[in-house]
Amino acid sequence: MGETMQNLLSGARIGALELPNRVVMAPMTRARAIGDGIAPPSTAIYYAQRASAGLIVTEGAQISHQARGSVWTPGIHLPEQVAAWQAVTAAVHEAGGRIFLQLWHVGRVSHQDFQDGGLPIAPSTIPAAGEAFTAEGFKPLPAPRALDIGEMPGVVEQYAHGARLALMAGFDGVEIHGANGYLLDQFLRDGSNRRGDAYGGSQAGRARLPLEVVEAVTGIWGADRVGYRMSPWFSMYSMSDSDPVATFGYLAKALSGKLAYIHVVEPVAGPAETTVVKRLTPALREAFGGITIANGGYDAASADHAIASGHTDLVSFGVPFIANPDLPARFARSAPLAEPDQPSIYGGGEAGYIDYPALA
Repeated sequence: MGETMQNLLSGARIGALELPNRVVMAPMTRARAIGDGIAPPSTAIYYAQRASAGLIVTEGAQISHQARGSVWTPGIHLPEQVAAWQAVTAAVHEAGGRIFLQLWHVGRVSHQDFQDGGLPIAPSTIPAAGEAFTAEGFKPLPAPRALDIGEMPGVVEQYAHGARLALMAGFDGVEIHGANGYLLDQFLRDGSNRRGDAYGGSQAGRARLPLEVVEAVTGIWGADRVGYRMSPWFSMYSMSDSDPVATFGYLAKALSGKLAYIHVVEPVAGPAETTVVKRLTPALREAFGGITIANGGYDAASADHAIASGHTDLVSFGVPFIANPDLPARFARSAPLAEPDQPSIYGGGEAGYIDYPALA
């Protein structure tokens, strides 16, 4: 093991789990689901190949019919989906790994094609710029309808239902998707939430739905097996906030003691962002007072440095895990990383999915 990898490759504990290293596989949509959001048999192979990660967080799984926003993505709201995921968790556990399911509701980032002709839901009737990937190709996102306050308990129950089914499917825990411009992120930020009732206005109002979801999901799993993902600087889908430092600091503090970890996504440079910003993860970790996973723009050396500096506890990697199923071993050997085949990242079959080799 190289001197620069001693922190990243050291063991760690997240909630109820002991991890062999601090290399987390980040959730990544791969668009391989078949039928009505069913993970195909190749998904079990895909995640088992990557079981040497300290923790795997799956691609987002839609918690309801309403939560859908893209074709070929898996769900966690039907018995058939549970059966498919059971094969995945069994394969990962057989390979010695640990795996959390990400609970996903896209909110306004959807289309009438996924809503039986109705409009997607959102905190407010503010459209998002962008397109939905439908069975007929890409279509512009429509203006959503604002949720009635009486619908909020039903939305919370969707998350609870997904959490119950994830437990049945044999996962080690769940991660609540509160990032990337999806439903809970839409409620949290004042650029997308203009409500005048108890679920809008102040930071407390805008954080109400995320915190109610956390309470419901931890009531099923326990606080030591639930994480929450957030993305303070994410700007796609017209996402914005007038004071992201204060908004996300409020949420991180409100989540203190309620979760196994927070997972902070900060693409400090790249196609999703136009400016380089100072990482907020260390401040959010301090506000949260617990285990934090950092994500965004890290390589092995910078990840190890971030852990050694106390900026984070673990680091998640997305794209590097696509073409490098044994990523921790490559980090340990300072081996060169393979590059993924771009056309096969989203959609398709086994090619570009389960055919990347491990090191000899």
